[in-house]
Amino acid sequence: MTAAALELQKAIFTKLVENVELATLMGEVRLYDQAPANAPFPYLTFGRTSVYDWSTDTESGGEHLVTIHAWSKERGKSECHALLDAVRIALDDAALAIDGHVLVRLGAEYGEVRYEDDHDVNHGLARFRALIDTA
Repeated sequence: MTAAALELQKAIFTKLVENVELATLMGEVRLYDQAPANAPFPYLTFGRTSVYDWSTDTESGGEHLVTIHAWSKERGKSECHALLDAVRIALDDAALAIDGHVLVRLGAEYGEVRYEDDHDVNHGLARFRALIDTA
């Protein structure tokens, strides 16, 4: 199932980097697995990915929880909300091609935006649930 998680991340990366609304909001889409120390704001990062087996006697598959983080130095939370809305619109029910696997469904599950005093940034996160069968 690790391979499916990696292929899902690659498909999400491609979908978001090519998203026109995100490019408009950010100037260019900056999406990192781990952001470089000098990454210009705003940017997005991949967060925690959890994989759970949901195989049956006849089919093999997994449930994947994927988190995307938004980071902003703008005052107020509006930029983080706008970024997460664009991510949600791009990914919710998206038909992504996942090499060696079949995406059954991808849906938004949870979102949050908060200010982090210790880093002086607004931090948002959106969690998605993907159901994936083995091809």
